[in-house]
Amino acid sequence: MTYAADSFDILPRIPSWVISKHSKIPEDVAFMSGAALSHLHLVLAMPAIPQDLLRARLALKAAEVCVTHSGRPERTAELRDAVGFLQPGDSPGPAGEIILSWHRAVERPVTVKGLHRALRHVETDQIATWLDGCDPRGAGQGCPVARAAAVFQAVIEERPRDYTVSLLLADAALAQALGWNHILPLLALGLKRADLQKSGEELRLACHQAISSTAARVTREASDLARRAARVKEVAPKLRAKGADEAVALFLSRDAVAPTALASLRSDRAARRFCDRLVELGVIHELTGRDTFRLYGI
Repeated sequence: MTYAADSFDILPRIPSWVISKHSKIPEDVAFMSGAALSHLHLVLAMPAIPQDLLRARLALKAAEVCVTHSGRPERTAELRDAVGFLQPGDSPGPAGEIILSWHRAVERPVTVKGLHRALRHVETDQIATWLDGCDPRGAGQGCPVARAAAVFQAVIEERPRDYTVSLLLADAALAQALGWNHILPLLALGLKRADLQKSGEELRLACHQAISSTAARVTREASDLARRAARVKEVAPKLRAKGADEAVALFLSRDAVAPTALASLRSDRAARRFCDRLVELGVIHELTGRDTFRLYGI
């Protein structure tokens, strides 16, 4: 099957000089990260991008990074399973808690209340202190990248090795400073393990470098998802099942969907047939490789 969306690049590519790693001069690195953020800001405003889906997929990647930093063995497949079949009252486990934190953080606008919902073990007043700059060290002050770096440093000093909280709040500070409504995990995806031990000017430089490299990855991911979403929307009118529109909307907003989550289709059998039909049309994929307990995604 051929789709119109296959015939062109949906999103502009980030200029190669923006992601150049040749210069180590702080002024140059800061200039390039600013250019990367400016490009990303324009890209994210494009209506072709499934924003919820993009954030959900990046949240999964950020959770995997944090799980790795914590020394746990779970990776993408295990993290998807940890939340894909979670029932009310179930314990998601340590790795599941990490991915739930990221999913909750990115799905709602950035507010202290929303961040407390994502980080339930952190007091609301403490989150506000770190983000609003009430900390005597002035964690919340400065330009966007400097502010994010300072928030990370303030959190990690008080919660050593709690990389989920420190990286999540650093990305929240960055989003707030940039005027973005939602968190995009740029620093969580871009900072290397060695960077997490840095402070002061070294940490700020590492954050600038992380943003330059991650912005390119996010742009590619956004372009890929925009293309895939266009394919889904193209076949959606051909789907005759009752509740198909609601089911399609779920695929356009979640990284992975279990057939049991497609309540609009009225039965598990109808949901499985619907998923199989979308796989046949080439617009979604089965993500687990299993015969049962399957997960599907764009």
